[in-house]
Amino acid sequence: MNKQLKVLFIGTYVPKECGIATFTYDLLNSVSGVHDDIHCEVIALNDPSETYDYPEEVVFQIERNKLEDYHRAADFINQSDADVVCLQHEFGLFWGNAGDYIFTVLSGINKPVITTLHTVIRDPLPEYRASTEKLIQYSEKLVVMSQTAVDMLKEVYNVPDEKIEVIFHGLPDYPFNNCGKYKRMLNLKGSPLVLTFGLLSQNKGIESMLEALPGVVDQYPDLIYLILGATHPVVKKHSGEAYRDYLKKRVSELGLERNVVFHDKFVEKEELCKYILASDIYASPYLSREQIVSGALTYAIGMGKAIVSTPYWYAEEMLSDNRGMLVDFGDTDGFKDSLLYLIKNPDECNNMRKKAYDFGRKMTWKNIGKEYNNVFSKALKDYNAYPRIRNRFSFLPDQLPEVKLDYLKLLTDDVGIIQHTNLGVPARHHGYSTDDVGRGLVALIQLIDSQEKAEELWKLITTYMSFLEHAQTVSGHFHNFMNYRREFLDEEGSEDTLGRAIYGLGYVVSCPYMSKNIRTLAHTLISKSKSQMEKLNYPRAKAYTMCGLYEMLRAGVDADDFEATFVSRRDAVRSVDSLVGKETFESIFASHADSLVNLYESNHKEGWNWFEPTVTYSNAKLSESLILAYNYTKDRTYRKVGLATLDFLTDIQWKGDFFDIVGNQGWYSCDGEKPIFDQQPIEAGYLTQAYISAYKTVRERKYLELARYSFEYFLGRNRLRTPMYDPVTGAVCDGLNCDGMNCNQGAESVICYLMALNSLNKYADRVYGTVFQPAASDEVLPKRKSLLSANQSE
Repeated sequence: MNKQLKVLFIGTYVPKECGIATFTYDLLNSVSGVHDDIHCEVIALNDPSETYDYPEEVVFQIERNKLEDYHRAADFINQSDADVVCLQHEFGLFWGNAGDYIFTVLSGINKPVITTLHTVIRDPLPEYRASTEKLIQYSEKLVVMSQTAVDMLKEVYNVPDEKIEVIFHGLPDYPFNNCGKYKRMLNLKGSPLVLTFGLLSQNKGIESMLEALPGVVDQYPDLIYLILGATHPVVKKHSGEAYRDYLKKRVSELGLERNVVFHDKFVEKEELCKYILASDIYASPYLSREQIVSGALTYAIGMGKAIVSTPYWYAEEMLSDNRGMLVDFGDTDGFKDSLLYLIKNPDECNNMRKKAYDFGRKMTWKNIGKEYNNVFSKALKDYNAYPRIRNRFSFLPDQLPEVKLDYLKLLTDDVGIIQHTNLGVPARHHGYSTDDVGRGLVALIQLIDSQEKAEELWKLITTYMSFLEHAQTVSGHFHNFMNYRREFLDEEGSEDTLGRAIYGLGYVVSCPYMSKNIRTLAHTLISKSKSQMEKLNYPRAKAYTMCGLYEMLRAGVDADDFEATFVSRRDAVRSVDSLVGKETFESIFASHADSLVNLYESNHKEGWNWFEPTVTYSNAKLSESLILAYNYTKDRTYRKVGLATLDFLTDIQWKGDFFDIVGNQGWYSCDGEKPIFDQQPIEAGYLTQAYISAYKTVRERKYLELARYSFEYFLGRNRLRTPMYDPVTGAVCDGLNCDGMNCNQGAESVICYLMALNSLNKYADRVYGTVFQPAASDEVLPKRKSLLSANQSE
C-alpha cells in the first residue's frame, strides 16, 4: 500500500483577507482532493496582534514580526510527520530585511521544501538578491507560474532547469457562459459591464481607466465600470483611504458618477466568481511591468472574459495568441480604443473570450493539484534518494581551540575580576563579584599540570585568593559584590555565592602544585565556612559546595587540621559514624547529596526527571555534583539520579545537531513551554563539565560526544549558528537572544568557557580522533525511557 503523503503549507490562510491566503486555501484543497491518501496542514502567518478563527487544518501560527515564532515553527516542523513543506513566498509576508525571518525556519528544518514564488525580481536590490539566493539554496524545487519567471530565475539567479517547475495559478472550473444570468443574480447593471477587482492600491492603475471612460460612455452611456475590492490592509494602515478618495474625486471631475461604481468590500471566492461571470470585460490596468503573476487576471482568463490589460510580464505571456488586448502603461487612448473595439465587434470579442477560456482549462485547480502532487512526490523521492546533507555547522574547527587567558587577564586588576564590559572594555562601574572569583579559581587550577604552570598562574591565583580572603565575613559567609572603590555592597551574598567560593577554594586545596601556604589558606577559609555550609537550603548552593568539597576530599583532606590530615586518600576516608558529635566535610558532602536525591524523589514524575518543577539556571551542576558524590562514596543511588537528571537535560536541550539551551525568559516548567531565549553560555559550560564527569564515571562514549557538542555551543553550534567565542581576544558573549548575541562579554561567560575547554582538553584526542557527525538525536542517545530503565536496573 502507498504511504499517505503529508504536506505542510506555510503561508497566509483564510479567513485572512489577502490573495495569498486564498491561494493557499485553494491549493491545499486541490492537492488534498486529488487522492484520499494525501493529508494537508497549514502553518499560518499573522500580522502583529492579529487573531483568526482558523479551520482545523491550521496546526501552527506565526506572528510574523516575532522571530521566536519562526524558531518554534522550525521545531514544530521537525517534530511533525510532514513529508514535504510547501512554502508560499512573497517578500512582504515575512518580517526582517527582505523577509529574511523565514530563513530561521528554512535553515532549521530537515524536510524537503517546495517553494511557490509569487514574486521574482529582475533587477533586485542587494538585500532582495541575497534573500532570493538563500531561498533558492533552501528549496528542493521552485514553482513559478509563468515562463517569464523561469527565464528570470535562470538568467538573473543562475537556477538550474531541474530545480524549476512551471505550474500555472489555479482557477475554479466554470462552464463558458453569457453574462446575463449572473447580472440578474447580483442585481447588476451595465451594458457593457466592465470589471476591475482585487485589493485596492495605487499600483492598480485604475486612474488610467477612469481617464479613458469619457470617450467610451459618450457612445455607450449605459456602460458601468465596477471597481470591486476593499483597500489593501497595509495601504489602509499607512495611508487610510487616500487613494480611493482620490479616485472618487476624479470620477466626479470627469462626470462619471453614473458610470463608475465602487464596491468597497472583500468578497469571498464564490461571490467573486459570480461578479467575474457577470462582467463583459475585465480591465487590468496595472502600472508596473514587474508583475510576475496575477490571480485576478488568471480568474478572468479561466472564466472566458474579454480582457484589456497593460503589458506587465504575466499579462504579456497569458494574453498572447489573441487571448486579450494589451495597452501601454498609462495609455488612456489605448484603453478607450480597446474598449470600443470589443464593444463594437462582438464576434471578435467572443472569439477572444473563447480562446482565453480554452487556455484556462489547463489551469483549473483540479489539474493544478495533480501537478503539485507530482512535484511533491518527485521532490520527496529525490530527497530520500539523495539527501541534501547540509552540515549547518561545517564552519566549526576540527580541533579544540588553544587555551587563551588574554581576556581573563584583561578583566583582572590588582583587586579581582571586573564583572562586565562595554563592548569588550572592562566596565569599572560594575565592580567585582565573589561569584566570578570563585569560578575563576576553578578555571585556573584546572590548567595546572606542572610546577612550571603553577608558577605561570601564581599571580592570578594569588589575586583571587586575596579577594576571597577579604570577602569572607566573620560568620564564614562571603560578601558578593564590591564596587570599584573597594567597598562591599552587601552584608553577605546569596547561598550560591558561598557555594561558588567553596567550589574554587576546594580546587586550590586539591592542587599538589600550589604552594603549601596558599593551600593552607584555602583550607582555612573553607573551615571557617563550615557552619554556613551545614545550613544551606538551596540546591545549587549545595551542588557548588559539593563540587568544591569533592576536590578536597578526593585529595584526602577532611578534618580541620589541614597539615595533620593531608595524607593519602586511603587513610583519610573514614566512617562518619566514628566521628560522633562532629560534622566533617565528608558528612556535609553526604548530607547535601542526600538532600538532592530527596528533592529529586519529591519532584520527578513520568517525563520529568528533575529536582524541581522548573528547570532554571546552573542546571548541569546539580547532576554533576551527584555523579561526583557517587565517585567518592560509591553509592549507586547518587549515580542513578545524577545520570537520570543529566540525560533529562540532554533530552530537553539536544536538537540532534546542536544544543538549544533553556532560556531564562520565564525558565522551563514541567507544565509549560520551553523558552528559547535568552540562553546563557554558562549552561553550555556546565553541561560540558557534567558530561566529562559522567564519561569518567561510566565510560560511555555518548557523554564524550555530547561534551564536545555542548562545548561547541560557544563556537557556533547553537540555534543561531553564531560563534560566541572570539578567538582573537578570547572573549565570550554573555547570551543568545532572538536577534543575535548579547554584546556584553563579561567575566562569567569567559570563565565558564575556560572551565569547559579545560575539562574537554584532557580527552581531545578521543573526541577529535574519530569522525562523528550527528544526524538525529536518536542516533546519539537512546530514548529517555530506556536511559532511565538502564539506570534503575542497576
